[in-house]
Amino acid sequence: MNTPSINHLFVYGSLRSGFRNPAYGYLTQNFHLLGEAIVKGMLYDKGDFPVAKPFNDDHFINGELYALKNPDEFAWVFGQLDDYEGMNTEEGIPPAYIRKETIAYMDGKPIEAWIYWYNGDTSHMKPIETGDVMKYLQQKNKP
Repeated sequence: MNTPSINHLFVYGSLRSGFRNPAYGYLTQNFHLLGEAIVKGMLYDKGDFPVAKPFNDDHFINGELYALKNPDEFAWVFGQLDDYEGMNTEEGIPPAYIRKETIAYMDGKPIEAWIYWYNGDTSHMKPIETGDVMKYLQQKNKP
């Protein structure tokens, strides 16, 4: 089986290090954190959590860039992430997210990476102009 040439992952939501999500343990077992990065895109407030869509204008999403520790395990590692992100659904049910290639920028340098984009309609959702899920949730949850 061929190993894909892209072995980086960009995360912007619950898998970021500051969220303390149980799935973050899985991420750190299989990936090295390279640091903070951005991608072109727009965040939206879905209500229970923010979601992201690709965007070509000068809107950026803040997140973290990771490198896969063992590229030979790509299919298994990303298969687990695909499952976590709701990509594996019953026939006829569209997945909540889709994994796509994107360009992440780390210190201004472009790096090819995978990202999980929201696969639903965002036309009725409020855009999150800051582009940062953590900052947005901190502001939203202030008393």
